[in-house]
Amino acid sequence: MSTATGGDLRVPARSFAVIGTGLAALALLCVVHVGQGSSGIGLSELAALLTGTAAPGVSDIFMGSRLPRLLAGVVAGGALGVSGLLIQTTTRNQAAAPDTLGVNAGAYLAVVAASFAGLNLGALPQGTLAFAGGLAAALLVLALGGRDAPGRVILAGTAVAMALMATATMLLMLDEYGTRGLFLWGSGSLVQSDVGRAGGLLVVVAAAVLAAMALARPLDLLALGDDIARSLGTAVPRVRAGALLLAIALAAAAVTVAGPLAFVGLIAPVSVRLLGLGRHRALIPAAAVTGMVLLLGADTLARAVFDPADGHAELPAGIVTALLGAPFFVVLARRLASGHVERGAAVALPGRRRVPYPVVLALSFAALATAFVLGLRIGDVPVTFADMLAPGDELVRRVLALRVPRLVVAAVAGAALAAAGVAVQAVTRNPLADPGLLGVTGGAGVAAVGLLILVPAAPRALLPLVAFAGALAALGLLVAVAYRKGSFDPVRVVLVGIGILAGAQALVYFAALKAGMALAAALTWMSGSTYARSSDDLVWLALPMLAAVLLWLAARPLDLLALGEDLSRSLGLPLNGTRMAVLSAGALLAGGAAAAVGSVGFVGLVAPHLARRLVGPGHRRLLPAAMLLGAALVVAADSLGRWLLAPKELPSGLIVALVGTPYLIWLLRRSR
Repeated sequence: MSTATGGDLRVPARSFAVIGTGLAALALLCVVHVGQGSSGIGLSELAALLTGTAAPGVSDIFMGSRLPRLLAGVVAGGALGVSGLLIQTTTRNQAAAPDTLGVNAGAYLAVVAASFAGLNLGALPQGTLAFAGGLAAALLVLALGGRDAPGRVILAGTAVAMALMATATMLLMLDEYGTRGLFLWGSGSLVQSDVGRAGGLLVVVAAAVLAAMALARPLDLLALGDDIARSLGTAVPRVRAGALLLAIALAAAAVTVAGPLAFVGLIAPVSVRLLGLGRHRALIPAAAVTGMVLLLGADTLARAVFDPADGHAELPAGIVTALLGAPFFVVLARRLASGHVERGAAVALPGRRRVPYPVVLALSFAALATAFVLGLRIGDVPVTFADMLAPGDELVRRVLALRVPRLVVAAVAGAALAAAGVAVQAVTRNPLADPGLLGVTGGAGVAAVGLLILVPAAPRALLPLVAFAGALAALGLLVAVAYRKGSFDPVRVVLVGIGILAGAQALVYFAALKAGMALAAALTWMSGSTYARSSDDLVWLALPMLAAVLLWLAARPLDLLALGEDLSRSLGLPLNGTRMAVLSAGALLAGGAAAAVGSVGFVGLVAPHLARRLVGPGHRRLLPAAMLLGAALVVAADSLGRWLLAPKELPSGLIVALVGTPYLIWLLRRSR
């Protein structure tokens, strides 16, 4: 009796201590945060407002800028903290959060689409629209992933989020005037014009948090398992549905106020659980306070690093939370138990339809040739077939002189990305192991952008070497974190890669802002583009193509890797050395492609999958077929990007993402 009583007494004491410490940190952060700004008005001038002796204009600065930004951080941070907690409880998945389940992306796309359509909505109508978008995304993710497979849920959430964010980015680029201001907001920004939006949604967030508190005891029982909760009288479907709807409403409110903020809804609930809190009566307020502290701390740090008074652009708070949250997610993914390596694969390959190999090669080459010819024809200056055969006009000759090398670069880069996908999938034995999804391309991007910023006068020949080094570093980090107990868990590999990718993208954005690079140029590069590529860029792809040839010659070791560790060792394969050699070749291929065309994802996923379904798993046949399909995919994407909005261009990486994410979703749907 005394033990139970003592335990009951200790838990509230710890809860009060955690929440009290969080409130004290929040109060201190609020004071520091409100004293920051580019106007030169500090805390002493703001304190004069309390005595009525403030100088003219101080009240306007406080009410028009400082207070709205502070209130936005409190509302969005608290909403995301509680939203993440509710999602993790209902899914029983520590890696689940509004951003990893695609809720933020769905809400963001809904807001961008409304702006693209010319709708000027207030805070509550916009929040309702964001709620609908977030709800649709969450339902799709849960339908694809299932609640009993934590790794699959995050994979489905990542796929859905990528598709939605690619669509939103395309809308931003289609109507730069109508959607102006949404790009920075899309990275998570607390900049506000008045207190109206945040103040209006504060009521919604407070009501949702109170409703969550009313569900505290049923949520405690739900965390014990569905069977136990039912035996104790809990209406499990109703509680889960109600908690999930509250979580989506809170995430939508946060997106409406501050845009899609990365990892706040993940870090806050996991942190309070690590501090020993277990009951939702304490977890809910603690997660809310922790979310506020995290977001306001990130914004305070962002404003300290990027002072607008020094001529720097505004650094969105979401970039800082991504830089902080990516390592946190990587560590969490390493701890995530995803089951036996063989049974816990992220997705099982669907049944193959074997086609004669010469037929596959002929059809793949025909697809590439067709895409290439169409790419020569379409664009802001149309070119006829007769012009291709006998270019008599000077303008036509100049256009062809620009388009031919550009399409050749696109084809070779697509082939390199496909070969990189084959290499990485062979080592990890995971058919979802795309170099872009694993962060390898992101590592190459960080290194390439770093070279351009730090050493702008460096020879362009260094760019592929530096990109390769970045890709190899990202791949080394992936292997070091995901390789456990002598093997690669297929799900863990991709989850760790997702964290590395998020961190790499945030670093690229941070570096671009720090160096004053044009945001549009940075966005285009991160989306992958073949714009203004010439035959000189083919030099960057010479070494990657050599690596592809070596992989083809090493087809038998690649086949042995697919047999599993024990069998491949028994057949005399030096396992660790082979793995590192193949992964290095994959890093060289992905890094060279990134140096040539930027960050183009999903080619290394879609092309190997299609080739494997057509020709089977043997790498001697798989690699050439995948490379031809990858080349055709990137050439077709480049051509579509030039044709859809001519004379404007959409990055080819964006077009590939709009194709690749539905393909990934289809794979998850097929592999129950």
